[in-house]
Amino acid sequence: MAGEEASGDYPVEIHECSSTFESAGGAVGDMLNTTMSASRSELLQKLDPLEQAKVDLVSVYTLNSMFWVYLATQGANPKEHPVKQELERIRVYMNKVKEITDKRKAAKLDRGAAARFVKNALWEPKPKNASKVAKRKK
Repeated sequence: MAGEEASGDYPVEIHECSSTFESAGGAVGDMLNTTMSASRSELLQKLDPLEQAKVDLVSVYTLNSMFWVYLATQGANPKEHPVKQELERIRVYMNKVKEITDKRKAAKLDRGAAARFVKNALWEPKPKNASKVAKRKK
């Protein structure tokens, strides 16, 4: 039983999970430092408004998700905290941005091409005297 406990206070599994969590937290910190090193105005100048909205939404969602994790690690129930409503509100806006993106990708009607397609696809009867004219030429 002593082999199962890392320091005598808690099981090895908890130690492994906490080590993994700590390393993941360090990785998140490194990513945040990289992201925060560039100025926001420089980043947003290079993007169109839709891309700017995506960056803002991902940033806010990430921040609120990290707060959710913080609440969970402190023993609070994040499902009963206002952060849950905030995450739902952000998801609604993410869905709106996704709808706009999907509309941009949707097929658009080229009226000229459609008119040519229909005109050339319709059957046109031959004139009655056209067959007689063709026979006379031979």
